[in-house]
Order: sequence, then C-alpha cells, then structure tokens
Amino acid sequence: MGENGEIVPGGIEAQTRQALSNVQRALTLAGCTLDDVVKATVWLDDARDFWTFNRVYAEFFAGNKPARSTTQAKLMVDAKVEIEVIAYKA
Repeated sequence: MGENGEIVPGGIEAQTRQALSNVQRALTLAGCTLDDVVKATVWLDDARDFWTFNRVYAEFFAGNKPARSTTQAKLMVDAKVEIEVIAYKA
C-alpha cells in the first residue's frame, strides 16, 4: 500500500517495491535496516508472479538474505503481495 493506504497501481513489480519500501520505513522507525531482517513471510495473490516478485525482492536484500517463506493466498482488495518481516538487532 502507498502512503495514503491505497493499493499502488502497476501490478506485482510496483506493489513489491512499495511493500518493501514500507518495510524499510517501519524498520527505520525501530532503529533497524533490512540488514537486521532475519525472517520474511510473503503472500502472493498469484504464484505465477513469483519470478517477478523474487527479482525485486533480491534488489532489496542484496547481501545476506533472511530466511523466507513464500506462499500463495487470496489477498484483499486487489493486493498482489503482502510481506511481513522479523528483525533482530543485537
């Protein structure tokens, strides 16, 4: 979702970028970065979007990649992807 709470147009690539940007902002508020993420859970509306999603995801997690679970699930209001992360900062 964009900053106004609306689903961003543009399909899986645009929504993945926005979701991960939202994750980055939330982590920043907690004093963390994407480098502190140890686990990500991803829900895709359509499993056929996996390769496009994965390409964008890899741009955000270029270094050490966190453990990840990815599954297909019917998402609400035309969302193509939902991402939840757990971060740990020593």
